[in-house]
Amino acid sequence: MFDFHVRLAPAPAASDRLLELLDACGIDRAVACAGGTMPPAQLSRFLVEGGHIETDADNDAVLKACSESGGRLVPFFFANPRRSADVYRERAAEFRGVEISPAVHGVPLDDPRTARLAEVARDAGHSVYTVCLDRPGSRVADLVALASAHPEVTFVLGHAGIGSLDLYAVELIGRQENVLLETSGGYTCVTRAAVERLGADRVLFGSEAPLQHPEVELAKLRYAGIGDDDRQRIAWRNACRLLGMEW
Repeated sequence: MFDFHVRLAPAPAASDRLLELLDACGIDRAVACAGGTMPPAQLSRFLVEGGHIETDADNDAVLKACSESGGRLVPFFFANPRRSADVYRERAAEFRGVEISPAVHGVPLDDPRTARLAEVARDAGHSVYTVCLDRPGSRVADLVALASAHPEVTFVLGHAGIGSLDLYAVELIGRQENVLLETSGGYTCVTRAAVERLGADRVLFGSEAPLQHPEVELAKLRYAGIGDDDRQRIAWRNACRLLGMEW
């Protein structure tokens, strides 16, 4: 099992607790990105009303935890579009991918600053993970436009789109082959529709641990009504292929 989306907060023993949780759920590897950028209640308010922070995520804590995990945790850089893209460029070689979050830093996907980060990702051979919002400039259609402008980059639509029943997101990204869908947060019918519309090779299992217990997301995958080979692609092979790692 390869979880494409977990969080590492800059807190004592956070990586130990995360690995214990992954062990309990039979998850072998995970893509880790910085968490703890703000309290969850504040993020929830930002998702509804708008807002942002300007501070950087703790990428150093992520890198340290991943280096001590024996290869189980794969580090992604949490980019801040409010800073020069050179900040990401200078550290890109230390990481395996990048996250860009309009919800956290408030910079839309159609902003030139986001495009500059995508260009760095292209040069670094990184995939770009992002979560869309129901507001101008950061909707799934805006992600499709960004991906169309950067066809050499693979983009990952986090949390199965906007809300738990975003079948429209599956329809929108269907036309843009360099956009994959990560499953955390979506209903089982969205995962099933993604496999049917996009093909299993464009779907990635993710949990959003520790905010979401991985067993909840694993249960969704088991009951999504898809075959064993497709589940293996979603839960292991696709992540390995995207990151250039051995199966």
